[in-house]
Amino acid sequence: MERVYAEYLIETPYEVAQAAAVLAGEQSSGTFVSVPGETEELKKRFAARVEDIQLLDIADVPSIPGGSIPGKKYQKARVKVSWSIENFGYNLPVLISTLQGNLYEITQFTGLKLMDFEVPESFANHFRGPKFGIKGSKLSCGVGDRPMIGTIIKPSIGMSVMETSSLVESLIEAGIDFIKDDELMGSAANSLFDDRVKAIMKVIRDNEQKTGKKVMYAFNISDEIDAMQRKYDLIQQEQGSCAMISVNSVGLAGTKKICDRGELVIHGHRNGWGMMNRHPMLGIEFSAYQKIQRLSGVDQLHVNGIQNKFWESDDSVVTSIKSCLKPFIGENEILPVVSSGQWGGQAVETYRRTQTTDLLYMAGGGILAHPMGPKAGVNALQQAWTGAVDGLSVVETAQKYPEFAASVQKFSK
Repeated sequence: MERVYAEYLIETPYEVAQAAAVLAGEQSSGTFVSVPGETEELKKRFAARVEDIQLLDIADVPSIPGGSIPGKKYQKARVKVSWSIENFGYNLPVLISTLQGNLYEITQFTGLKLMDFEVPESFANHFRGPKFGIKGSKLSCGVGDRPMIGTIIKPSIGMSVMETSSLVESLIEAGIDFIKDDELMGSAANSLFDDRVKAIMKVIRDNEQKTGKKVMYAFNISDEIDAMQRKYDLIQQEQGSCAMISVNSVGLAGTKKICDRGELVIHGHRNGWGMMNRHPMLGIEFSAYQKIQRLSGVDQLHVNGIQNKFWESDDSVVTSIKSCLKPFIGENEILPVVSSGQWGGQAVETYRRTQTTDLLYMAGGGILAHPMGPKAGVNALQQAWTGAVDGLSVVETAQKYPEFAASVQKFSK
Protein backbone atom coordinates (compact mmCIF):
# COMPACT_ATOMS: atom_id res chain seq x y z
CA MET A 1 0.00 0.00 0.00
CA GLU A 2 1.30 3.47 -0.92
CA ARG A 3 2.58 5.63 1.91
CA VAL A 4 3.24 9.31 2.62
CA TYR A 5 6.59 10.06 4.29
CA ALA A 6 7.37 13.10 6.42
CA GLU A 7 10.57 14.26 8.05
CA TYR A 8 10.57 16.25 11.30
CA LEU A 9 13.21 18.06 13.30
CA ILE A 10 12.35 17.38 16.95
CA GLU A 11 13.65 18.20 20.41
CA THR A 12 12.63 16.22 23.47
CA PRO A 13 13.67 15.59 27.10
CA TYR A 14 12.38 12.01 26.70
CA GLU A 15 13.98 9.03 25.00
CA VAL A 16 13.75 9.90 21.30
CA ALA A 17 12.26 6.60 20.13
CA GLN A 18 9.53 6.93 22.77
CA ALA A 19 8.72 10.52 21.77
CA ALA A 20 8.65 9.57 18.09
CA ALA A 21 6.27 6.69 18.85
CA VAL A 22 3.96 9.15 20.64
CA LEU A 23 3.99 11.39 17.55
CA ALA A 24 3.15 8.47 15.28
CA GLY A 25 0.36 7.30 17.55
CA GLU A 26 -1.20 10.72 18.11
CA GLN A 27 -1.25 11.41 14.37
CA SER A 28 -2.85 8.10 13.40
CA SER A 29 -4.71 5.42 15.34
CA GLY A 30 -3.54 6.07 18.89
CA THR A 31 -4.19 8.41 21.78
CA PHE A 32 -2.71 8.91 25.26
CA VAL A 33 -4.12 5.61 26.50
CA SER A 34 -5.14 2.29 24.92
CA VAL A 35 -8.81 2.25 23.96
CA PRO A 36 -11.20 -0.57 23.05
CA GLY A 37 -11.16 -1.26 19.33
CA GLU A 38 -7.49 -0.42 18.83
CA THR A 39 -6.71 -3.92 17.71
CA GLU A 40 -3.44 -5.20 16.30
CA GLU A 41 -5.18 -5.62 12.95
CA LEU A 42 -6.32 -1.98 12.99
CA LYS A 43 -2.87 -0.73 13.97
CA LYS A 44 -1.19 -2.81 11.28
CA ARG A 45 -3.36 -1.17 8.65
CA PHE A 46 -3.72 2.42 9.89
CA ALA A 47 -1.02 3.19 12.49
CA ALA A 48 1.80 5.52 11.45
CA ARG A 49 5.29 4.04 11.42
CA VAL A 50 8.53 5.55 12.68
CA GLU A 51 10.86 4.83 9.75
CA ASP A 52 14.13 6.40 10.85
CA ILE A 53 15.75 8.35 13.69
CA GLN A 54 18.97 10.34 13.43
CA LEU A 55 20.27 11.85 16.68
CA LEU A 56 21.67 15.39 16.54
CA ASP A 57 23.01 17.67 19.28
CA ILE A 58 21.86 18.02 22.89
CA ALA A 59 20.71 21.29 24.48
CA ASP A 60 20.76 22.31 28.15
CA VAL A 61 17.53 24.34 27.91
CA PRO A 62 14.33 23.75 25.91
CA SER A 63 13.88 25.64 22.65
CA ILE A 64 10.21 26.44 23.28
CA PRO A 65 8.14 26.53 26.49
CA GLY A 66 6.10 23.59 27.71
CA GLY A 67 7.16 20.01 28.23
CA SER A 68 10.43 20.85 29.99
CA ILE A 69 11.63 18.60 32.84
CA PRO A 70 13.99 19.97 35.52
CA GLY A 71 17.42 18.40 35.37
CA LYS A 72 16.90 16.88 31.92
CA LYS A 73 18.84 17.50 28.73
CA TYR A 74 17.03 18.13 25.44
CA GLN A 75 17.92 15.83 22.57
CA LYS A 76 17.45 17.05 19.00
CA ALA A 77 16.87 14.51 16.23
CA ARG A 78 15.61 14.04 12.69
CA VAL A 79 12.67 11.66 12.63
CA LYS A 80 10.98 10.16 9.57
CA VAL A 81 7.39 8.95 9.92
CA SER A 82 5.08 7.36 7.34
CA TRP A 83 1.34 6.82 6.93
CA SER A 84 -0.68 4.58 4.68
CA ILE A 85 -2.54 6.52 2.02
CA GLU A 86 -5.63 4.68 3.26
CA ASN A 87 -5.70 7.06 6.23
CA PHE A 88 -6.67 10.12 4.18
CA GLY A 89 -6.88 9.19 0.50
CA TYR A 90 -6.49 12.36 -1.56
CA ASN A 91 -8.14 14.72 0.94
CA LEU A 92 -5.64 17.57 1.17
CA PRO A 93 -6.91 19.20 4.40
CA VAL A 94 -6.89 15.84 6.21
CA LEU A 95 -3.42 15.08 4.87
CA ILE A 96 -2.17 18.40 6.26
CA SER A 97 -3.98 17.77 9.56
CA THR A 98 -2.07 14.50 9.72
CA LEU A 99 1.30 16.07 8.91
CA GLN A 100 0.78 19.21 11.00
CA GLY A 101 -1.99 18.60 13.49
CA ASN A 102 -1.90 18.19 17.26
CA LEU A 103 1.70 17.00 17.21
CA TYR A 104 2.88 20.57 17.90
CA GLU A 105 1.06 20.46 21.22
CA ILE A 106 2.36 17.10 22.44
CA THR A 107 4.07 17.36 25.84
CA GLN A 108 6.98 15.19 24.77
CA PHE A 109 8.35 17.89 22.45
CA THR A 110 10.16 21.13 23.26
CA GLY A 111 10.74 21.66 19.57
CA LEU A 112 9.13 20.29 16.41
CA LYS A 113 9.31 21.36 12.77
CA LEU A 114 8.00 19.70 9.61
CA MET A 115 11.00 19.74 7.30
CA ASP A 116 9.69 17.99 4.19
CA PHE A 117 7.32 15.32 2.97
CA GLU A 118 6.90 13.00 -0.01
CA VAL A 119 3.70 11.75 -1.59
CA PRO A 120 3.27 8.71 -3.88
CA GLU A 121 3.11 9.06 -7.65
CA SER A 122 -0.66 8.45 -7.61
CA PHE A 123 -1.13 12.00 -6.28
CA ALA A 124 -0.43 13.26 -9.80
CA ASN A 125 -3.69 11.62 -10.89
CA HIS A 126 -5.66 13.68 -8.34
CA PHE A 127 -3.74 16.98 -8.07
CA ARG A 128 -2.87 18.92 -11.20
CA GLY A 129 -0.34 21.17 -9.50
CA PRO A 130 0.32 24.64 -10.94
CA LYS A 131 -1.67 25.13 -14.15
CA PHE A 132 0.70 27.81 -15.47
CA GLY A 133 3.75 27.86 -13.20
CA ILE A 134 7.04 29.18 -14.57
CA LYS A 135 6.49 28.56 -18.28
CA GLY A 136 2.90 29.83 -18.39
CA SER A 137 3.65 32.94 -16.33
CA LYS A 138 6.57 33.94 -18.54
CA LEU A 139 4.69 33.14 -21.74
CA SER A 140 1.75 35.29 -20.65
CA CYS A 141 4.07 38.30 -20.31
CA GLY A 142 6.19 37.57 -23.36
CA VAL A 143 9.31 37.01 -21.24
CA GLY A 144 12.02 34.65 -22.45
CA ASP A 145 15.41 33.82 -20.96
CA ARG A 146 15.41 36.36 -18.15
CA PRO A 147 13.47 36.91 -14.94
CA MET A 148 10.08 38.57 -15.03
CA ILE A 149 10.54 42.07 -13.61
CA GLY A 150 7.76 43.16 -11.31
CA THR A 151 6.69 45.69 -8.73
CA ILE A 152 4.06 46.33 -6.07
CA ILE A 153 1.69 49.26 -5.90
CA LYS A 154 3.06 51.62 -3.25
CA PRO A 155 1.85 53.28 -1.04
CA SER A 156 0.30 49.95 -0.02
CA ILE A 157 -3.10 51.50 0.63
CA GLY A 158 -4.61 54.97 0.25
CA MET A 159 -4.16 55.70 -3.44
CA SER A 160 -7.31 56.39 -5.44
CA VAL A 161 -8.31 54.37 -8.51
CA MET A 162 -7.18 57.20 -10.78
CA GLU A 163 -3.81 57.53 -9.01
CA THR A 164 -3.24 53.78 -9.16
CA SER A 165 -4.15 53.45 -12.85
CA SER A 166 -1.91 56.43 -13.65
CA LEU A 167 1.00 54.74 -11.85
CA VAL A 168 0.28 51.50 -13.71
CA GLU A 169 0.37 53.37 -17.00
CA SER A 170 3.79 54.85 -16.23
CA LEU A 171 5.13 51.45 -15.15
CA ILE A 172 3.87 49.83 -18.33
CA GLU A 173 5.50 52.55 -20.41
CA ALA A 174 8.70 51.80 -18.51
CA GLY A 175 8.62 48.19 -19.69
CA ILE A 176 7.47 46.37 -16.56
CA ASP A 177 6.31 42.73 -16.89
CA PHE A 178 4.28 42.31 -13.72
CA ILE A 179 2.46 44.53 -11.20
CA LYS A 180 0.50 43.47 -8.16
CA ASP A 181 -1.81 44.87 -5.54
CA ASP A 182 -0.25 45.05 -2.12
CA GLU A 183 -1.68 42.35 0.15
CA LEU A 184 -3.23 45.10 2.28
CA MET A 185 -5.29 46.34 -0.65
CA GLY A 186 -8.61 44.60 -1.08
CA SER A 187 -11.47 46.99 -1.64
CA ALA A 188 -10.67 50.20 0.23
CA ALA A 189 -13.07 53.09 0.66
CA ASN A 190 -11.42 55.16 -2.08
CA SER A 191 -10.37 52.22 -4.27
CA LEU A 192 -13.23 49.77 -4.68
CA PHE A 193 -12.13 46.47 -6.19
CA ASP A 194 -14.43 46.56 -9.22
CA ASP A 195 -13.51 50.13 -10.10
CA ARG A 196 -9.81 49.41 -9.75
CA VAL A 197 -9.92 46.30 -11.95
CA LYS A 198 -11.82 48.08 -14.72
CA ALA A 199 -9.55 51.14 -14.72
CA ILE A 200 -6.28 49.18 -14.63
CA MET A 201 -7.35 46.63 -17.23
CA LYS A 202 -8.30 49.42 -19.64
CA VAL A 203 -4.73 50.71 -19.37
CA ILE A 204 -3.33 47.20 -19.87
CA ARG A 205 -5.58 46.46 -22.87
CA ASP A 206 -4.75 49.81 -24.51
CA ASN A 207 -1.03 49.09 -24.18
CA GLU A 208 -1.48 45.57 -25.54
CA GLN A 209 -3.21 46.94 -28.63
CA LYS A 210 -0.33 49.38 -29.21
CA THR A 211 2.64 47.12 -28.45
CA GLY A 212 1.40 43.52 -28.41
CA LYS A 213 2.71 43.08 -24.86
CA LYS A 214 0.22 42.18 -22.13
CA VAL A 215 1.47 43.15 -18.69
CA MET A 216 0.40 40.79 -15.92
CA TYR A 217 -1.44 42.47 -13.04
CA ALA A 218 -2.20 40.42 -9.91
CA PHE A 219 -5.42 41.74 -8.38
CA ASN A 220 -5.83 40.78 -4.73
CA ILE A 221 -9.03 38.74 -4.58
CA SER A 222 -8.46 37.46 -1.00
CA ASP A 223 -11.91 37.27 0.57
CA GLU A 224 -14.60 34.75 1.47
CA ILE A 225 -14.98 32.06 -1.18
CA ASP A 226 -18.12 33.35 -2.91
CA ALA A 227 -16.67 36.87 -3.06
CA MET A 228 -13.38 35.53 -4.46
CA GLN A 229 -15.30 33.70 -7.18
CA ARG A 230 -17.09 36.91 -8.16
CA LYS A 231 -13.85 38.89 -8.22
CA TYR A 232 -12.22 36.16 -10.30
CA ASP A 233 -15.09 36.42 -12.79
CA LEU A 234 -14.62 40.18 -13.08
CA ILE A 235 -10.91 39.85 -13.82
CA GLN A 236 -11.77 37.38 -16.57
CA GLN A 237 -14.44 39.65 -18.00
CA GLU A 238 -11.91 42.49 -18.15
CA GLN A 239 -9.40 40.17 -19.89
CA GLY A 240 -7.00 40.04 -16.97
CA SER A 241 -4.48 37.22 -16.61
CA CYS A 242 -3.74 36.95 -12.87
CA ALA A 243 -5.30 36.93 -9.41
CA MET A 244 -3.47 37.17 -6.10
CA ILE A 245 -4.41 35.20 -3.00
CA SER A 246 -3.01 35.61 0.51
CA VAL A 247 -2.82 31.86 0.93
CA ASN A 248 -2.41 31.80 4.72
CA SER A 249 -5.41 34.10 5.18
CA VAL A 250 -7.72 32.37 2.69
CA GLY A 251 -6.81 28.85 3.78
CA LEU A 252 -6.02 25.66 1.94
CA ALA A 253 -9.51 24.77 0.70
CA GLY A 254 -10.18 28.35 -0.43
CA THR A 255 -6.88 28.52 -2.29
CA LYS A 256 -7.47 25.20 -4.04
CA LYS A 257 -11.04 26.16 -4.98
CA ILE A 258 -9.76 29.20 -6.84
CA CYS A 259 -6.75 27.42 -8.38
CA ASP A 260 -8.95 24.59 -9.64
CA ARG A 261 -10.73 27.01 -11.98
CA GLY A 262 -7.54 27.16 -14.02
CA GLU A 263 -8.25 30.23 -16.18
CA LEU A 264 -6.03 32.78 -14.38
CA VAL A 265 -2.47 32.59 -13.13
CA ILE A 266 -2.59 32.45 -9.31
CA HIS A 267 -0.04 34.55 -7.46
CA GLY A 268 0.37 33.16 -3.95
CA HIS A 269 1.35 35.67 -1.28
CA ARG A 270 2.63 34.06 1.92
CA ASN A 271 2.11 36.98 4.33
CA GLY A 272 2.08 35.54 7.84
CA TRP A 273 4.88 33.16 6.90
CA GLY A 274 7.10 34.30 9.77
CA MET A 275 4.80 32.86 12.42
CA MET A 276 5.15 29.45 10.76
CA ASN A 277 8.89 29.44 10.23
CA ARG A 278 10.83 32.09 12.12
CA HIS A 279 11.63 29.92 15.14
CA PRO A 280 14.25 27.32 14.13
CA MET A 281 12.55 24.58 16.19
CA LEU A 282 8.89 25.25 15.49
CA GLY A 283 6.57 25.24 12.47
CA ILE A 284 7.31 24.22 8.92
CA GLU A 285 10.24 24.54 6.51
CA PHE A 286 9.64 26.15 3.13
CA SER A 287 10.52 22.92 1.30
CA ALA A 288 7.37 21.37 2.78
CA TYR A 289 5.30 24.56 2.62
CA GLN A 290 5.78 25.07 -1.11
CA LYS A 291 4.70 21.49 -1.78
CA ILE A 292 1.40 22.17 -0.01
CA GLN A 293 0.88 25.22 -2.23
CA ARG A 294 1.75 23.22 -5.34
CA LEU A 295 -0.78 20.57 -4.37
CA SER A 296 -3.31 23.41 -4.09
CA GLY A 297 -2.38 24.60 -7.60
CA VAL A 298 -0.65 27.93 -6.85
CA ASP A 299 1.44 29.16 -9.82
CA GLN A 300 3.67 31.76 -8.17
CA LEU A 301 4.90 31.88 -4.56
CA HIS A 302 6.95 34.35 -2.55
CA VAL A 303 10.38 33.19 -1.38
CA ASN A 304 11.81 36.45 0.07
CA GLY A 305 15.10 37.67 -1.41
CA ILE A 306 18.87 37.90 -0.99
CA GLN A 307 19.86 40.61 1.53
CA ASN A 308 16.18 41.16 2.26
CA LYS A 309 14.59 43.63 4.65
CA PHE A 310 13.25 40.85 6.88
CA TRP A 311 14.85 38.27 9.21
CA GLU A 312 15.40 35.42 6.78
CA SER A 313 18.97 34.41 5.92
CA ASP A 314 20.35 34.30 2.40
CA ASP A 315 20.95 30.55 2.75
CA SER A 316 17.27 30.03 3.57
CA VAL A 317 16.17 32.11 0.58
CA VAL A 318 18.43 30.16 -1.79
CA THR A 319 17.11 26.86 -0.43
CA SER A 320 13.55 28.12 -0.94
CA ILE A 321 14.20 29.13 -4.56
CA LYS A 322 15.79 25.80 -5.37
CA SER A 323 12.95 23.85 -3.75
CA CYS A 324 10.42 25.55 -6.06
CA LEU A 325 12.41 24.42 -9.09
CA LYS A 326 12.53 20.75 -8.11
CA PRO A 327 10.07 18.40 -9.85
CA PHE A 328 7.07 17.48 -7.73
CA ILE A 329 3.61 16.68 -9.09
CA GLY A 330 2.20 17.89 -12.39
CA GLU A 331 4.17 19.23 -15.32
CA ASN A 332 4.85 22.79 -14.08
CA GLU A 333 7.14 24.04 -11.36
CA ILE A 334 5.97 26.87 -9.13
CA LEU A 335 7.49 30.27 -10.00
CA PRO A 336 9.66 31.67 -7.16
CA VAL A 337 8.76 35.29 -6.40
CA VAL A 338 11.81 37.16 -5.13
CA SER A 339 10.85 40.25 -3.12
CA SER A 340 11.32 42.18 0.16
CA GLY A 341 13.68 45.13 -0.04
CA GLN A 342 15.03 44.17 -3.46
CA TRP A 343 16.76 46.38 -5.98
CA GLY A 344 19.15 45.50 -8.79
CA GLY A 345 22.13 45.21 -6.49
CA GLN A 346 21.07 41.77 -5.24
CA ALA A 347 20.74 40.31 -8.76
CA VAL A 348 24.42 39.34 -9.01
CA GLU A 349 24.39 37.30 -5.80
CA THR A 350 20.95 35.83 -6.54
CA TYR A 351 22.09 34.53 -9.92
CA ARG A 352 25.48 33.36 -8.63
CA ARG A 353 23.85 31.23 -5.95
CA THR A 354 20.85 29.90 -7.88
CA GLN A 355 22.01 29.88 -11.52
CA THR A 356 18.46 30.49 -12.71
CA THR A 357 16.48 33.23 -14.40
CA ASP A 358 13.21 31.39 -13.77
CA LEU A 359 12.13 34.01 -11.26
CA LEU A 360 9.67 36.82 -10.77
CA TYR A 361 12.02 39.49 -9.43
CA MET A 362 10.04 42.22 -7.68
CA ALA A 363 11.08 45.57 -6.33
CA GLY A 364 8.69 48.12 -4.84
CA GLY A 365 10.79 50.99 -3.58
CA GLY A 366 13.67 49.71 -5.72
CA ILE A 367 11.67 50.81 -8.78
CA LEU A 368 9.29 53.48 -7.55
CA ALA A 369 11.92 55.36 -5.49
CA HIS A 370 14.59 55.34 -8.20
CA PRO A 371 16.13 58.85 -8.35
CA MET A 372 15.52 59.05 -12.10
CA GLY A 373 11.91 57.86 -11.84
CA PRO A 374 10.05 54.53 -12.19
CA LYS A 375 11.02 54.03 -15.85
CA ALA A 376 14.68 54.19 -14.91
CA GLY A 377 13.91 51.90 -11.97
CA VAL A 378 12.58 49.22 -14.31
CA ASN A 379 15.50 49.70 -16.69
CA ALA A 380 17.95 49.42 -13.79
CA LEU A 381 16.55 46.01 -12.76
CA GLN A 382 16.72 44.76 -16.33
CA GLN A 383 20.30 46.01 -16.58
CA ALA A 384 21.19 44.39 -13.26
CA TRP A 385 20.04 40.99 -14.49
CA THR A 386 21.76 41.38 -17.84
CA GLY A 387 24.97 42.13 -15.97
CA ALA A 388 24.48 39.24 -13.56
CA VAL A 389 23.95 36.68 -16.34
CA ASP A 390 26.92 38.13 -18.26
CA GLY A 391 29.12 37.58 -15.20
CA LEU A 392 29.62 41.27 -14.37
CA SER A 393 30.03 42.55 -10.84
CA VAL A 394 27.84 45.29 -9.38
CA VAL A 395 30.63 47.81 -10.01
CA GLU A 396 31.14 46.66 -13.61
CA THR A 397 27.40 46.77 -14.29
CA ALA A 398 27.19 50.30 -12.84
CA GLN A 399 30.03 51.42 -15.11
CA LYS A 400 28.09 50.15 -18.12
CA TYR A 401 24.56 51.38 -17.34
CA PRO A 402 23.73 54.86 -15.95
CA GLU A 403 20.29 53.87 -14.60
CA PHE A 404 21.78 51.03 -12.61
CA ALA A 405 24.59 53.31 -11.43
CA ALA A 406 21.95 55.67 -10.01
CA SER A 407 20.38 52.68 -8.20
CA VAL A 408 23.74 51.85 -6.63
CA GLN A 409 24.13 55.43 -5.46
CA LYS A 410 20.61 55.45 -3.97
CA PHE A 411 20.17 51.96 -2.51
CA SER A 412 23.57 50.38 -1.84
CA LYS A 413 23.66 51.63 1.75
